[in-house]
Amino acid sequence: MEENMERTEELKRPWDTCREVPLIEEVHTPWKLIKLLKIIALFAVAVIVFGLAICSKASFLLLTTLSHEGAKTLQAEQKPVTLLCIGCSLIAPSVLLLFKSVWKACYKSSKMPRKASAALVLFFEFVVSVGMAVLTIVAMPHLDIVTNVTILSGVAVISALLQAVAQCTVKKINVFLLPSIIASLVIFLGYGLFIALYIVKDPKDVKTAIWVGLAIVGSILVSFNWWENYFRVISVKSKSNFLKNLFEDMTKCQNMMNILSSLLRIVVTACVLGGYVPLAKMDWKIVTSIPSRETRIVAIIIGVQLISSALCHWFALAACKMHAIRRCFILPLYLSSLAVIALFIVPVVIYYQDYKLGLNTTENINFTRYCTAVVNETNQSPNGNVFPQLVLDVTQTLCFLDLAKTSNIGLLTGAAASWWIGLVLATIYIWYLNIYRIQKTQDLFVRRLYEGAFIDQSLLLNTRFHIQTKKGRKKRLDKYRPNVEPKFDDFTFEAHFYFDDAFENVKGSHHRQLNSYANDLVKVITEVYGIFENLDKTFFEVQQQIPDQSIIETPYGARLVVQMPHGNQIVVHFKDKEKIRNKKRWSQIMYLYYLLGWKLMTKHHGDWKMGTNENDLSKKIQVRHETFSEEKHNTYILALDGDTDFHPAAVMLLIDRLKMYPRVGAACGRIHPTGSGPTVWFQKFEYAVSHWLQKTAEHVFGSVLCSPGCFSLFRAEALMDDNVMKKYSTQSTEPSHYIQYDQGEDRWLCTLLLKQGWRVEYNAASDAYTNAPQEFKELYNQRRRWGPSTMANVVDLLGSTNIVSKKNPSMSKLFMFYQLFGMISAILAPATICLMVAGSLSFLFDISSAIALVISVIPPAIYLGLCFKLKADTQITLAAVLSILYAFLMMVVTMTIIASMVKEKTILTPSSIFIVSMSIIYIVTALMHPQELPLVFYGILYIACVPSAYLLLTIYSMANMNSVSWGTRETKPAAEAATTAATVQQTKSQKAKTTLKRLCSWMKCCKTSNQRSEVEQLSIRQENLNPEPTQPEPQPQNTIVDDASDNEQEEEETVFDSPVQCWKTQLESMSSDIQLQEGFLKEDENEFWKELIERYLKPLQNDKAKQEQIKNDLQDLRNKINFSFFILNAFWLVATFTFQAFSVFNIEINGVDMNLNQTGKKIQIEPMSLMFILGFALSVLLQFIGMFYHRIVTFIHYVAFLETEPKQQKSATKKRKQKDTTSNADSSSGTNIELSTITQEETETEMSDEPDSEDEHSEWDIGEWQAEA
Repeated sequence: MEENMERTEELKRPWDTCREVPLIEEVHTPWKLIKLLKIIALFAVAVIVFGLAICSKASFLLLTTLSHEGAKTLQAEQKPVTLLCIGCSLIAPSVLLLFKSVWKACYKSSKMPRKASAALVLFFEFVVSVGMAVLTIVAMPHLDIVTNVTILSGVAVISALLQAVAQCTVKKINVFLLPSIIASLVIFLGYGLFIALYIVKDPKDVKTAIWVGLAIVGSILVSFNWWENYFRVISVKSKSNFLKNLFEDMTKCQNMMNILSSLLRIVVTACVLGGYVPLAKMDWKIVTSIPSRETRIVAIIIGVQLISSALCHWFALAACKMHAIRRCFILPLYLSSLAVIALFIVPVVIYYQDYKLGLNTTENINFTRYCTAVVNETNQSPNGNVFPQLVLDVTQTLCFLDLAKTSNIGLLTGAAASWWIGLVLATIYIWYLNIYRIQKTQDLFVRRLYEGAFIDQSLLLNTRFHIQTKKGRKKRLDKYRPNVEPKFDDFTFEAHFYFDDAFENVKGSHHRQLNSYANDLVKVITEVYGIFENLDKTFFEVQQQIPDQSIIETPYGARLVVQMPHGNQIVVHFKDKEKIRNKKRWSQIMYLYYLLGWKLMTKHHGDWKMGTNENDLSKKIQVRHETFSEEKHNTYILALDGDTDFHPAAVMLLIDRLKMYPRVGAACGRIHPTGSGPTVWFQKFEYAVSHWLQKTAEHVFGSVLCSPGCFSLFRAEALMDDNVMKKYSTQSTEPSHYIQYDQGEDRWLCTLLLKQGWRVEYNAASDAYTNAPQEFKELYNQRRRWGPSTMANVVDLLGSTNIVSKKNPSMSKLFMFYQLFGMISAILAPATICLMVAGSLSFLFDISSAIALVISVIPPAIYLGLCFKLKADTQITLAAVLSILYAFLMMVVTMTIIASMVKEKTILTPSSIFIVSMSIIYIVTALMHPQELPLVFYGILYIACVPSAYLLLTIYSMANMNSVSWGTRETKPAAEAATTAATVQQTKSQKAKTTLKRLCSWMKCCKTSNQRSEVEQLSIRQENLNPEPTQPEPQPQNTIVDDASDNEQEEEETVFDSPVQCWKTQLESMSSDIQLQEGFLKEDENEFWKELIERYLKPLQNDKAKQEQIKNDLQDLRNKINFSFFILNAFWLVATFTFQAFSVFNIEINGVDMNLNQTGKKIQIEPMSLMFILGFALSVLLQFIGMFYHRIVTFIHYVAFLETEPKQQKSATKKRKQKDTTSNADSSSGTNIELSTITQEETETEMSDEPDSEDEHSEWDIGEWQAEA
């Protein structure tokens, strides 16, 4: 009581003004360095896009220049080679698109289009492909270099006209209507100047007139290439059902359309090319007999063109996803054409000036005389420098024009400027385009195809067009956060703490009381309330009293509702295990049905129940922009362990993944284990390698199989899908259920999502920190649960390969084969370790491989037998001793192998190559994660512990598979148990307080975000609220520990002062700073809880006979699985022993030194081991490739996040200045996020992008977002 009295006075003493203020951002984050790296990255991307665009255009224009009839770098009869290369540059994007579309058609459902849709698309594709071939193959080789550069900008003419038409379909005044009209006029002006330049000076030149006409017609036909960009807008705004159905069919059948259009483009281009060469009196036979010098020139140019075009497309896409569309996308592409003109014209001018200076005469040498004297009469040397020859060829294209006349220069410049200005005006809408972080490619660009012949124009015109009105653009739910303070709050929070087993019996009381963990939570809430209430106030403005809060008695126990300082609610649900089923999974089911079933669905059902039919209800929901499907789709649940630490940015990065990709059902972040000691060091490297390689490979090649419960975001729609939440609430009835359902809930939940077709993703930039087992015993008990559960879920997926691969596009059969190899590797891990130890013994003691193999098998075989007889604690102790011995052996062998490489001066032996290559892969991988580079030093410990982790731990987990107890943190501590500050850096009560502070910090900070949410939950483990107890002696783990075992234990009795005191008065007596008022549940909610408990959460009865039966069944299952598991390892070892002992088949190779000189030694390789090592090396190589790709994508996402996410932490002075503004924003908030659910084992956070019912007339356009995102 004295302690309570002291706490009650804590906020009331005027002299106690020092405060503990939570930090919103991680203090160790090097923000200045990150900002510098961001600037460098954006600058590098801009330069790369600019440089690649120049390379692509310049190389293509060089091909057209070499095809010019006056070019002398290639002889006249060799022109078909360059024309063929031009054709290759035209069809290369179509070939890539064809391969990609066929691949998707093989692994995804592709719908055949209707005849009308196919005919329309193929007609335009035919027109475009004909125009492109005529323009580039037929016309451009006869034009000058400046015209060739700029006429490609004229392909925006139809786009500009269609923009004007599309904007006229909107009745409101459009922002970009006038620029579109001006762009059309300016481009036609360019065509007029072009005609005047080429035809007017010699109207009788029929050939020139033909080339000019073909160039204009070809460019106009090519400009139909992007008709879909505006047809989409026109069809949506149109009242014609035919247009709407046509557009819908084109969208659904896009994959098959791409296949058909790609084939058509390839055929048409080939026909035009094949027909033009004979018409131009050229022979295709020269292609096979071109000299080597010319071959190298052409090959280099076409190689640069193809590669630079593809890379420019990729980097331009990356620039958009990085949210740097203006700096890294628009400006580089606009300037690329001007840079190419300068690149070609500047050398021409320099050579012209050098020629005039070299004559040493005062006579005026104009450009026409220069062409006559030098360009036309110079014979190219077949072995001379290529660059001067190319400059002269470029100059020769300009010689046709009489540039000695100022009028001709004016016409040429005017035409070029008109086309370029027309392109800028036609794409000016991109400057004001609102895009999202990691925007999907199909939402950025209309067509998947880029055009290699004019990469800059194709990228600009392919960007999606949106109607913009003068009234301003509607705010979007997923619009990036502005870098200025918003004028309103975006969402509020409501937190639900689900407290498992919160009640206990007390001596001298007839009522059950809240236990010490629940009491600690109330104290922490009171303290945190005071901190955040007075965070922005001066010393003497501190509020003395917390406003009245409410306590409610519920069918499952009790509820405490606290209104936090900034208007957010915290609802603490105290569960009584005598009224509702306890344990982790059942708490999850409790809040899932409450949040997703009761809170999300009941409101819609209520409207229908009140007499509103489904049609009227649907119309009503559409008016409110809140359809039930949208609400489910845009509602997210964040799952956390109670000891997990994270920052708001980590959550926002996960939300990005779910918002952008509708079939992503869950996303997880990078988990960092915290703690100290060798056990934690081992886990740090293990977690790092697992995330660096394994999870990234799963993400890239298929789907992540397990989104860990300590930090994952789930989509409500995915959880509410068939066979997910309903199946998840299934009670374990068979032995295999206890292993798959209850030992790894997070993995089983992900298995259910994958089988329903949902994708699970991994975001490496979303960091979370969680406590890891610090004792050897605790680690073994944890992995004893994880190992069998992982195996059971993977086997479940592999057994349903055909169904899963058809239903889930991410889970292809190739990916399932990859998982099968991983499963085989995991099963044969003990045998593999024995072979590795045998090789070590053979190397150290110079004994035969067969004898060494027998010796290496003896210790694990003995340990396996003892595991079936000894208690779990004894097994772990024995494993610890063996682990130390194996660790010494591993270190000696590692050093010996290194010494042998130094001594023999070679690494070209199989073992050396394997070790060196794996080391290089891990080091390079670590270098690509610079913030985690110090973890490499823990790799030494990891190598030493490989036998313990993959041999002894595997044996222990398999032998104790029948033990389905949690194994960690489930035994009730003694009253006097506590850990000292020397061994624990932060007590659990402090951890809970820190978690709650961060939660409240997040609530406050998120007021500046544009992320809308519906429900958010947070949970902390009950035991994390108290100082961590000393480790008690657990029960033997070879027997089942069921839920009823808690009832069998004699509960510790607490002596209470008042025999009549109930939990309500107990809470009221906690602190005078918090005043509690008794409240009541609404009748319908009270009935919901009763029905939920009766159907799913009714406490399990203590049935001795059933428990004994389950125990026996689990032992039988363990024996069967262990027999199969270890007999496979035995077969592998016997086969290897046979090969080694009797030399059935050996591979011998000659040893070589570092200079590849033979040393005379023979190296014997056992074929089975070689096969396994090659398979493992291939697996690691695939993981490395996946990691490299995933790293690039993560970097793009993170840079985009830094570009759009404002800094949340502000100084107290700035906050005080904005106090009035913030208060006004608080009162005008029109959205709602509920923060829900705290269980003993994990934290859940649910978010939704939907506005509440009061926000019907807000500017958020949900329907538009849903349709486009």
